[in-house]
Amino acid sequence: MNASTKNEEDPVTSLKIQPTVFWVSAGLAVLFVALSLFNVDQMAAFFGEIQSSLSIRAGWFYILSVNFFLLFTIYLLFSRFGTIRIGGPEAKPEFSSWAWFAMLFSAGMGIGLVFYSVAEPMYHYASPPMGTGKTIEAAKTAMNVTFFHWGLHAWAIYAIVGLSLAYFSFNKGLPLTIRSAFYPLLKERIYGPIGHTIDIIAVFATLFGLATSLGLGVQQVNAGLNYLFGIEINTTTQIILIALITCLAIVSVVLGLDKGVRRLSEINMVLALLLMLFVLFLGPTLFILDSLVQNVGSYFQQLLALSTWTEAYQESTWQHGWTIFYWAWWIAWSPFVGMFIARISKGRTVREFLIGVLLVPTLMTFVWLTVFGGAALHEELRGAGGIADAVGKNVSTALFVLLERFPFSSLTSLIGIIVIITFFVTSSDSGSLVVDTITSGGHPNPPARQKVFWAVMEGVIAAVLMLSGGLKALQAGSILTALPFTFVLLFMCYGLLKAFREEKPLQVAETANLHQERNLSVE
Repeated sequence: MNASTKNEEDPVTSLKIQPTVFWVSAGLAVLFVALSLFNVDQMAAFFGEIQSSLSIRAGWFYILSVNFFLLFTIYLLFSRFGTIRIGGPEAKPEFSSWAWFAMLFSAGMGIGLVFYSVAEPMYHYASPPMGTGKTIEAAKTAMNVTFFHWGLHAWAIYAIVGLSLAYFSFNKGLPLTIRSAFYPLLKERIYGPIGHTIDIIAVFATLFGLATSLGLGVQQVNAGLNYLFGIEINTTTQIILIALITCLAIVSVVLGLDKGVRRLSEINMVLALLLMLFVLFLGPTLFILDSLVQNVGSYFQQLLALSTWTEAYQESTWQHGWTIFYWAWWIAWSPFVGMFIARISKGRTVREFLIGVLLVPTLMTFVWLTVFGGAALHEELRGAGGIADAVGKNVSTALFVLLERFPFSSLTSLIGIIVIITFFVTSSDSGSLVVDTITSGGHPNPPARQKVFWAVMEGVIAAVLMLSGGLKALQAGSILTALPFTFVLLFMCYGLLKAFREEKPLQVAETANLHQERNLSVE
């Protein structure tokens, strides 16, 4: 099937788009921005109610679904489908393993990991979901819960979307867009109203998932600039920062995937690695290394209990603001991260893909969290303390309060700000590329002006959410848009499994023939 026949050029604007998906998505996004700007107080109240209501009523559904996604990816990893190669038996990877891992990590976690690496362990240490705060047990619980939120469950969600899109695009010749994963179920109907609806849901999940990350990132940049230069922390400053950093993202968008995202991702990884090594070797090195081993072991020991915990016997809303938010955030991010992963993963087998996407970024994340979170916990347990209290006052300052305890704090704080900004730019750049691909019907290289439009729209939505309630609005936006996309993911799993069962015998025969031809040529 020729994917190029399913997108077209708009005769008025000369845009290469899928008209229904593009104009409905753009129109609804502009309408949301207009309604929010003219009804700021009402929207703030609305987002607060949405976050509370959906977390309470749909929390169990998010927990069951995300557990299913992890079990499904583990099944595929060890199944007979693991030898299927994305792009066909002769396909070769386009990027080196280092570049691939760098782009995976930057796109998949990015800003949020920098924001929460100190803040989340400190928050749970002071106010744990169970037990007494500011104790040794609270410190262990804090790292367990933080690992849980940033571990295998998140990457399983990304892996499902990425593997589905890569397989149906590179192996089946379908457009690189969310609807293509439904081809085994809908056949040619993916090009009709049902397919349009699926893609529009994916666009909004992506826009709001990105807006959450961009909003968190700009809060942290503002906190860093306040620490270094005394720039006031307020919404106006943060909106100006969103505008300035979005302009940098637009430059990256115009440069393209190879010159823009790849180079920024590699620079980002180098700076982030240097900052992490600085904290590791100038901080409590032995404590961090000891705690890394214990944290990983404790994570796997507690995984089943934490995965199925729903606060059923507690009068508490802790889980609503943390676990449910995280699961919704990862689901909302998954069209963006999944499609980005799909674009860069051609030539890898299903097993290589799942090992790379599930395990490598998870282990990198655990190391990062232990270095920064562990250093902060060491200060609380055996040092001067005070970081947890600072986080309680303003969660955005967590990283910079920690870096104050080290030499060259001004320089390392500046590097921290640069890391956050480059994460911001790569996220916005990658996100606009993904949204543009979806709204163009899977076009492999849409015009730059379309990507610029979506990059601007991501920044505008982030700014509007900041005006309409700050962190609560950012969280509510993810939870609201993730709910319908969770159903999309569940059907995506079924479609992928159905396609693999039909494909496997054919690809085994092709691989056998390929090996036979190579043997004959050697002889």
